Order: sequence, then structure tokens, then C-alpha cells
Amino acid sequence: MTPTSATGRADHAQSTRALQRAQAAGGSARQLAQAARARGARGSAQRTGFTLVELMVVIAIIGVAAGAVMLSMPDPRPTLAVEAERFAARLTLAREEAVMTNRPVALRADAAGYGFESFDGAVWTPLTGALAPKAWGEGAAVAGAGAGAARAVFDPTGGADAASVRLEREGQAVTVAIDGAGEVTIHE
Repeated sequence: MTPTSATGRADHAQSTRALQRAQAAGGSARQLAQAARARGARGSAQRTGFTLVELMVVIAIIGVAAGAVMLSMPDPRPTLAVEAERFAARLTLAREEAVMTNRPVALRADAAGYGFESFDGAVWTPLTGALAPKAWGEGAAVAGAGAGAARAVFDPTGGADAASVRLEREGQAVTVAIDGAGEVTIHE
């Protein structure tokens, strides 16, 4: 019995020699056909499938490609600066609402989020639409929110109670401030 290699070359060589012997001996067509069939069957069986090395290379390429895709994907959360800009824009809108409706509009901000209320002369009513209550963006927190809710009131003349809200996320901090004139500024 001849030893076979991992590639099956010994079987292939053996079937080729059998075909050559049958031809040299002047073998019948039947013997030649049997030798050719044996060679073809062994030869094609040896060529099917993938080697372990080929599979490992493909898996490594897929892993590198997946890693590159993951590293190039941006963080789906808005940046803290974007969160602060949105908050400042809504504060400016609340100031305009107070001036246009000739009613005080108050900001209420706590650890969960913020909202706006309008005073109709008797009660404070939560506003809807663009000034409806909103949660802080994922990962954003109000510094010092454990002490209670921050509150600032925009009066109908556009002035306001001075206040500031400090937003923090992963070591970054941005402060949104309201001055006595009702102007809103962002400090990083």
C-alpha cells in the first residue's frame, strides 16, 4: 500500500500509472475505460472542498473588515455641544413665547429632562409643541441635579431670572446660561 499525502497526490499518481500500464500492455478498451474512470473519480474527489488554511484566511479577512467597519461608525448620540445648542435654542424660543403671548414662561430642568410652563394669571400650565417636555440626550446629565430642579422665568418684557444649567457627559461639560436680560449663551 502506498502512503498518501494530504493532497492525495499518491492516489492520483497511482491511477495515472495504472492507466499508462493498461495502454502499454495493449489493454482492451474496457480496461482503459476502467483505468480512466478510476483516475477521474480519484482526481475529482481530491479537488473538491477547501483547505483549513483557506478557510482561516477567509475568516481572518472577514474579521478585519468587520473591525474596520465598527471603528469607522460614528457615535449615534448627538455630541454634548449639539445637545447644549438644542437646549439653548429652545430657551430662546421660550423667551420669544413669553414676549409674544405677554405671559411669563418658566423653564423647569432636572436630572430627567426639561420643560416649559406658561402662567395664565392663575396656574402654571405645561407648554406643548416645540416647547413640550424633553428628556436629556443619552448619557447627558445635569450637574448638581440632585439638589432639585433648576427654574428660570422669562417675563413678558424678555427679561429673565439669571440661571445656568451645566450638562455633563463622559468627562465633558457645557454650561448654558441665561442672564438677567434673557440672553442665552453657551460656555464650554
